Amino acid sequence: MELKPYLHNVKYYETDQMAVVHHSNYIRWFEEARIDYMAQAGIDYAAMEGRGFIIPVVGVSAEYKTMTHFGDTVAITLRITRYNGIRFLCSYEVRDAATGELRTTGTSEHCFIDREGRIVNLKRKAPDLHAKFQAVLEASAQA
Repeated sequence: MELKPYLHNVKYYETDQMAVVHHSNYIRWFEEARIDYMAQAGIDYAAMEGRGFIIPVVGVSAEYKTMTHFGDTVAITLRITRYNGIRFLCSYEVRDAATGELRTTGTSEHCFIDREGRIVNLKRKAPDLHAKFQAVLEASAQA
């Protein structure tokens, strides 16, 4: 399973007065990349929600290395580094798509809940989704 990096072209409104991307936008880009990554792996987020499974963010961090500017295109590589059926952890690398220069690294942690906010174990409630997440975890480990 080869999953491609998510490409994002920096918009003017994502920058501050110095034409540098505002730090909060990287967190949004992590989410965009995560939804794209899941779709590439055959995990449709909207379909999961339709089945009653929600994936909230329970923690997120970012470390800013170099500045990103208006007009730049960044490539966001994501790996799932932990998954146990109840929670999973993603790591991110944001690089300039043209030069490969590292811009930002980060992580996000998630759990699975139902519409009532109760924790869900995909191993028991959705073995098909569990198998897909497990396959992505294994592919990430080999990357």
